[in-house]
Amino acid sequence: MDTFDQRSSARPDPDPPMLDVARYVAGYTVDSREAFDTARYMLLDSLACAALAMDHAECVKHLGPLVPGADLEGGARVPFTTHELDPVQAAYNIGVQIRWLDFNDTWLAAEWGHPSDNLGAILAVADYLGRKAEAEGGEALTVRDVLAYAIKAHEIQGCYALENSFNRVGLDHVILVRLASTAVATHMLGGDRDAIWTAVSHSWIDNGVLRTYRHAPNTGPRKSWAAGDACRRAVTHALNAVKCVVGYPSALTVPTWGFYDIAFEGRPFEFERPFGSYVMENILFKISYPAEFHAQTAVECAMRLHAEVKDHLDDIERIELQTQEAGVRIIDKTGPLANYADRDHCLQYMVAVPLIFGRLTAGDYTDAIAADPRIDVLRGKMVVSENPEFTRDYFDPAKRYIGNSVQVFFKDGSSTGEVSIDYPIGHRKRRDEGIPLLMEKFEKAIRAKLPGANADRLLELAARPGELEEMPITGFLALFQR
Repeated sequence: MDTFDQRSSARPDPDPPMLDVARYVAGYTVDSREAFDTARYMLLDSLACAALAMDHAECVKHLGPLVPGADLEGGARVPFTTHELDPVQAAYNIGVQIRWLDFNDTWLAAEWGHPSDNLGAILAVADYLGRKAEAEGGEALTVRDVLAYAIKAHEIQGCYALENSFNRVGLDHVILVRLASTAVATHMLGGDRDAIWTAVSHSWIDNGVLRTYRHAPNTGPRKSWAAGDACRRAVTHALNAVKCVVGYPSALTVPTWGFYDIAFEGRPFEFERPFGSYVMENILFKISYPAEFHAQTAVECAMRLHAEVKDHLDDIERIELQTQEAGVRIIDKTGPLANYADRDHCLQYMVAVPLIFGRLTAGDYTDAIAADPRIDVLRGKMVVSENPEFTRDYFDPAKRYIGNSVQVFFKDGSSTGEVSIDYPIGHRKRRDEGIPLLMEKFEKAIRAKLPGANADRLLELAARPGELEEMPITGFLALFQR
């Protein structure tokens, strides 16, 4: 029987995890050059993803004010549009843009997620505050200030993800976007430590959204706007907190009514390491392929096999795929695939397309490409299994690998060699190889959406880190307006 005295109205001290987040956001100074350098590329990469998303009508229809006419002159701007919005709705817009194509950065551990999703809230609040300050004769945050907030948001989301699996209790990883964005947005708006833990308590009381939309048979495009929705809710909590709303100190731990008992099977959170800048330094970039990250190395394996198998597709007897335990659980999918969201979370589909075509682009998830009968024929010949070594390396904090292997067997008894890749081009261990390709992704994306002079200036700034970091965030974001 519960021994907690539910009759007592005495308020406890705030739960330690909430206080730890508040102390970190309000008091920690980021001094890692590697973290700032990586964060700068993360910012550019995320805005490239936003630009690429503008080619998709399903994304664009989410953009703009919540209802027609609810614009805010001088408000936060939405990149690649003419929208000026309140910071809550702007956070939703920017979050949707960055996340739409499943092409922004990734963090994989006990929980998964995309820490650059937090930029929806961070950029919206920074631009709103900066434009307001400049109109009143003050100064905006600099790009470096924004990068520091992004490093902290990455760290909060990523450190929670290391040891705490929300997916295993059916909750979506955007619960951590809401947590991290709530904390940093509150501080950006002037909130102190008490305001931050207050806002965070409201974030936990929200509980979390279900993962229903990420899994068969219900996979659907909500997964592309769920992070934007989390950013929107986070900014709401932050705005309320700086108005001195009441916080809930035992939102996590109170028996019966707290998050642990309601949503986490009574277990407290566990932490591998204190907050610092580890997550940003080790973040995984999606550079080459817009695909769920557990499949990234599988796609790369298939690309290497394309030339060998493309003229012998009818001769294939089976295709053996080995992946990590998480890959089996999330993206091993058979049967009909209903839509874009179904396909970019299907390991077999993401391997079949490069085997056939020698590519994997956002356009390859459309109905037109999916109608090619060869894709489902190859999917039907695939055997997916867990490789325990891939799983061990996936969880090893010194590695954080995301291994996959692909081997094709033919009807005559011959086979290709087994192609096995431990970590993708976006991994920290391949930064020297990956960053030039990330910048190619950025340049191609912005040149397709911005005036030439704006794109030229952005590329100049990207090549001059010091100048870029000292720039007001308002001036930087102005370059992304149509």
